[in-house]
Amino acid sequence: MAPGDVQLAFAQAAAADGVVLGSQSFDWLCEQGHVGLERVAKVRRDPALVGPVTEALETLGAIYARLKGDISVLYASRENLLLPVDLVHEPTGTVIEVDESPHFTSFRLATLELYPADVAVGFNLDEHKDLCRAWCSRTDGLARGLAAKGFGFGGVQRERAYHDALRDLATPAMGHPPLVRIAAVDGDGTSAYHRHRASLLTLRAS
Repeated sequence: MAPGDVQLAFAQAAAADGVVLGSQSFDWLCEQGHVGLERVAKVRRDPALVGPVTEALETLGAIYARLKGDISVLYASRENLLLPVDLVHEPTGTVIEVDESPHFTSFRLATLELYPADVAVGFNLDEHKDLCRAWCSRTDGLARGLAAKGFGFGGVQRERAYHDALRDLATPAMGHPPLVRIAAVDGDGTSAYHRHRASLLTLRAS
């Protein structure tokens, strides 16, 4: 299965129901991580962003440290290298992430455990934590021979966990609806859509 196939199948199933999802980029979601989030929020000078972004930055800073990321790398990273966002419902600004099994690791569990009790997310945190516990023995070692920027040799899964947390926390902080995250550990994007069809159809009426 090629990268993006699960997301494509999910989008096609949604389109058949009249829910149009497309790719989009955001200037606050880039290689600089939460450093870039802070930079963009400051430039916008929107008082409504101050509280949510400050809280997100505090949590993301703790997560990056827990994952043993090198913060100097974020400051040295490129502002214009934006992270991909494959599924966005443009009329509502809703971001949807469809997670295959590599997203469920002990590293991802560590990030979820640092989320504030009142965090705004569009998915069940406990269910995601349970999936991390169930899959981590098989997924923690994926890409062990590869390096990840900011996380060093063998850091791909820690980088993935950080980027997932960045999307979760930055999205509502920047004024979007809570990010919807859907598990597709079987690699079947069509089935993943139909499991959540009832809630996703509310986007069509928005």
